[in-house]
Amino acid sequence: MAITEEAAPPGQAPHDEPPARGDRPDQEGWRLNSPLALTLLLVLVVVFQGPVRGALSTPVMQSWMTVFVAVVVQALPFLVLGVLLSAAIAVFVPPSFFARALPNRPALAVPVAGLAGVVLPGCECASVPVAGALVRRGVTPAAAIAFLLSAPAINPIVLTATAVAFPRNPEMVLARFAGGLLVACAMGWLWQRLGRTDWLRMPAHAHHEGETKGEAFWSSVRHDTMHAGGFLVLGAMAAATLKAVAPAEWLRTAAANPVVAILALSILAVLLSICSEADAFVAASLTQFSLTAKLAFLIVGPMIDLKLFAMQAGTFGRGFALRFAPTTFVAAIAGALVTGAVLL
Repeated sequence: MAITEEAAPPGQAPHDEPPARGDRPDQEGWRLNSPLALTLLLVLVVVFQGPVRGALSTPVMQSWMTVFVAVVVQALPFLVLGVLLSAAIAVFVPPSFFARALPNRPALAVPVAGLAGVVLPGCECASVPVAGALVRRGVTPAAAIAFLLSAPAINPIVLTATAVAFPRNPEMVLARFAGGLLVACAMGWLWQRLGRTDWLRMPAHAHHEGETKGEAFWSSVRHDTMHAGGFLVLGAMAAATLKAVAPAEWLRTAAANPVVAILALSILAVLLSICSEADAFVAASLTQFSLTAKLAFLIVGPMIDLKLFAMQAGTFGRGFALRFAPTTFVAAIAGALVTGAVLL
């Protein structure tokens, strides 16, 4: 019986012939990757250096660059330190530690988990997988939610950065601590009272499963530094643009109305998605706004923003995120108003 060669699909070479040069899967071709894009950008800057110099020498761009560089330089050390600590906690502190440390009663476990954010610092990127690990190890979801919200909002790195950013307003540190802890506990108790298990998709596996501790640590550091650093740059650019480009009358009008000011900075915190170790410097640069509006920016941002919504949806399910995000946004604004009225 003769064996006939199977016909290849139209437009494709037979299996016993080498693929054409342009069809090789391992050939990179002219794909626009990051190094190529950076090279092209540098070439364009060199070619058009005259117009670029002229644009950068204008008063508006000088003001923009001053604010941008100031925000980034002040915030970057705190961001790096926060990323290192959060990666160390996520990798080297076993999730079973939290289960043993928390009380069995959910009503007591919520404030204890909230206060754990003070001694176990973590940025937003680290708090979501850690909270997922807590739920997976049997910790009540109410306590995991309290830790999820408090760890990036009231940890020592964040509070220290806030003190540095607001040297003339030390009450901002206490207000941020009290407001963040209040909202975290309130959301935990609210979930304990009204939450349903079918809203929460249980996390299936660990974030760094299959890696050694050293590999997981440096992988987490690299990922969080690039991720949070990118949002820091975007936040600094937005703050610089508001200071240099937005008409002063618009900012004064928004800042003069307390309700508009608080809502505007709360929405801005969601859109900018700045890491909590760096957001205080962006808030301090918005000098037109009141301390209460800035406090709303500092409380809302670490609890709900665009990147957090995506991470929460990926970890706990879209149904959870769609209910949790708007409730947290409203609770964070309310917490800022109450704390601001008492302490600011």
